[in-house]
Amino acid sequence: MREETAYRSADVDAGVREGRTHRVAVLVLEGVLPLDLGIPAQVFTAVPGSPYELTLCGRSAGPVPTAAGFDVTVAAGLEAMLGADTVVVPGYTPHGRPLPTVVLDALADAHRRGRRLVSVCTGAFALAAAGVLDGCAATTHWLYADDLAVRHPRVRVDPKVLYVDEGRVLTSAGVAAGIDLCLHLVRRDLGAATANEVARTLVAAPHRDGGQAQYIRRPLADAADPATLAPTRAWALDRLHEPLTVRQLAAHAHMAPRTFARRFVAETGTTPLRWLLAARLDRARELLESTGLAVDQVAERCGLGSPSNLRLHFRRVLGTSPTAYRATFAPPEPPGDAAPSGRRG
Repeated sequence: MREETAYRSADVDAGVREGRTHRVAVLVLEGVLPLDLGIPAQVFTAVPGSPYELTLCGRSAGPVPTAAGFDVTVAAGLEAMLGADTVVVPGYTPHGRPLPTVVLDALADAHRRGRRLVSVCTGAFALAAAGVLDGCAATTHWLYADDLAVRHPRVRVDPKVLYVDEGRVLTSAGVAAGIDLCLHLVRRDLGAATANEVARTLVAAPHRDGGQAQYIRRPLADAADPATLAPTRAWALDRLHEPLTVRQLAAHAHMAPRTFARRFVAETGTTPLRWLLAARLDRARELLESTGLAVDQVAERCGLGSPSNLRLHFRRVLGTSPTAYRATFAPPEPPGDAAPSGRRG
């Protein structure tokens, strides 16, 4: 499974980066899970000077009962999906009930029109019922993954991951994974720096790649908790340019390397080395977006050592090159200004 999608022009909306409006329709189904509904609303509106225009829609405009016993009033009916660039389906309950044909037809039509379709948690059942997930890899909350696979055998269900990005179709596991997926979309549309700023605003993990496990045995704790490894992760983030090893990280945490590695996976859902690579790539992306540093300097500052190593990991994880990524996400040069010295790809 891909950890990130390639930054193909078909997947990245240049208009968002240029400040043009990107319309997001959130489909509110009866029995919607309020937390799932709040995720896209919170993440997309937290973007500074947000280019996202959010509309809550339902089968028809008006009140929609939630799973928590109160109603949410939606401003539009299914017609809102016709003009949307992205359609998000939050989780709902009961997840196995038949959905109205008109809803499934609207989702299928949005898919045929090339809209980006996104589900949070059990919202994947709606996409699957509409045929949107046929032939795709997808995920949902681990409690319901087996049911999704049985009901929709043409979907390649992966119950272990946080989210799956298939380009124009994206699915996520439960609540926290829905936040990760929405931040991933912001990262795809607007770059790492903006996504990290939104994550800081939400006090969320800056980046968890989709391949991380859903089964995190202990929640991500805050750095004030003496039992957490958060201080060691923060220490490592300040030293990404150094050749860090698991032994060094364990020494900082005052643990034996094997104990540290087990605790790290239990706390974050990934291994120390995989976490380090993701952090270094994230740092490289920010540097490519915001500085004129040459690729060899970016590779050195993020701890990947050489331009060839940086290019290798960019191609493997992001499906693109550092030069192409910079061309996609770096702000345009002011007219008449020369490019900064050292800005080479």
